[in-house]
Amino acid sequence: MAKDAPRRWDRRMQQRLAHGEAAALGELYDRFASLVHGLAHRVLGDEDAADRITREVFAHVWENPDAYDPKQGPLRSWVATLTHQRAVQRLRQTGSAALARGGEGTAEDLERKVRRASAAARADYIVTAMPAPLRAALELAYFQRRDYRQTAADLGVTEDEARRRLRLGLQLLSTANDAGVQNDAGDRAEPHPGYRRAL
Repeated sequence: MAKDAPRRWDRRMQQRLAHGEAAALGELYDRFASLVHGLAHRVLGDEDAADRITREVFAHVWENPDAYDPKQGPLRSWVATLTHQRAVQRLRQTGSAALARGGEGTAEDLERKVRRASAAARADYIVTAMPAPLRAALELAYFQRRDYRQTAADLGVTEDEARRRLRLGLQLLSTANDAGVQNDAGDRAEPHPGYRRAL
């Protein structure tokens, strides 16, 4: 039953927002603002632009709480998808405007930039959303340059368990490039289940 607790929170939060409860928006902001700002900044590489996207995302959630469908996945994933969509759209708009003004590069360069930024943002999201034991193993192995034996010792688990956690964590990260980030118009991310295809 504990596994269903986050889903209950998601449904309750949606109901509170639909009833115009300002405190619910504050609670949602406290919980997800760092996620939204971090993803936007990862795509755009600009603090002010990330601030604007953050405001836009929470304004959208406040004005359209019924757009979230709990059957499609967690509220966190929906918010992340909204962030991704807006950040990618902003990146394309600013990049296209720069090209139109005679800036360096081509439309193909811009699309490569968008794909790289999307994959990086997705990888960040995957790492923050994965279970803590997997995240801890990856952080030790890749950020602190520990091998699986040292990782096992640091975590107090067997070497087999350390290898299992690293393998699972890497399998999750390998999906960062499995993106459906754009259609021919270049402005649509796919639906949000698990944020799997959104970035």
